[in-house]
Amino acid sequence: MTGFPDHRQQSTRPQLPAWLDRYTTLGVYGLLVGTGLCLVAFLTNPVPDPSFPWATLPELVRLPVVQPRIEHWPVTYTIGIWLWVFCFPALFLAGYRRYGDGNRGAAVWLVGLPTVAMLGWTTYCRFFWPKLHPPTWNAPAYTFVCWLYCSTYDVLWSNTAYVIALFGIVATILVVRHQDRDRYALLGFGFLALPLGLPALYEGYRRTTRTGT
Repeated sequence: MTGFPDHRQQSTRPQLPAWLDRYTTLGVYGLLVGTGLCLVAFLTNPVPDPSFPWATLPELVRLPVVQPRIEHWPVTYTIGIWLWVFCFPALFLAGYRRYGDGNRGAAVWLVGLPTVAMLGWTTYCRFFWPKLHPPTWNAPAYTFVCWLYCSTYDVLWSNTAYVIALFGIVATILVVRHQDRDRYALLGFGFLALPLGLPALYEGYRRTTRTGT
């Protein structure tokens, strides 16, 4: 009797290496845990984030304890935000794993959307984030170069972040056009934009090793 084809085995969904697949899954859970830890700070401290003094809960709702702070932020709030920083790339990898298909999927999920995110966060931190004084080493940021700006408020590092984001746009265009140099652009953007650039760094490494074999 003729059987029906197993479409699951014919799926074109990309396969991530085991370690990256594990990071992607755990990273999504890490984002949820980070969100929970940030919310805990609202139950213990009157003003968890001094940048937003209006974001507070009534005293009757809060617990009768107050967390110590690491620089400007309560302990669980700090841990939660840093979990967001290091787990945020998992969102793009999860999207690629679930919806990515072919070269266009890689361009969108692994470099295009991270570039848009970097442009958005850099603009927010530069022009809209209510900055705290003094600047602190504990200022969370989604790339190392953005951390240099958020921990010093030196405009040089913000401008550098914009240059790196523009490099991400170039890398995205090269990937969409199937240019031979796209793997080097992916490696460059991925490294300069770490940890946000992890998806692009992976794709650049994958294309380099694939080309070399």
